[in-house]
Amino acid sequence: MIDKISFEDFKKIEIKIGKIVAAEKIEKSDKLLKLEVDFGDPSTSSGLGRRQIVSGIANDYDSESLVDKSFVFITNLESRQIMGLESQGMILAADVEGHAILLEPNQEVNPGTLVR
Repeated sequence: MIDKISFEDFKKIEIKIGKIVAAEKIEKSDKLLKLEVDFGDPSTSSGLGRRQIVSGIANDYDSESLVDKSFVFITNLESRQIMGLESQGMILAADVEGHAILLEPNQEVNPGTLVR
């Protein structure tokens, strides 16, 4: 059974559209990719600028295939160190039989747009 959270707790999660501008495999890791993600102009109310996100999706995605594509991210997680690299968010994916299926908007959306 999964613990339920309140709607107030859910509202604390910041989910935004980010556009991957660079991606590369992390040395000495089979499953990690380092992503540079654009979350919009930081001078605007919704923009966060660029962030580095480390994700365990290399078994399912080639780094070059992700560049210039937009996906859904959680942007207000505490940063954490993964293999010596700071990860400043999390890309969201569906788990289909152990494979990551990344969540993409079905039309063009500006980086930094809030998901509601």
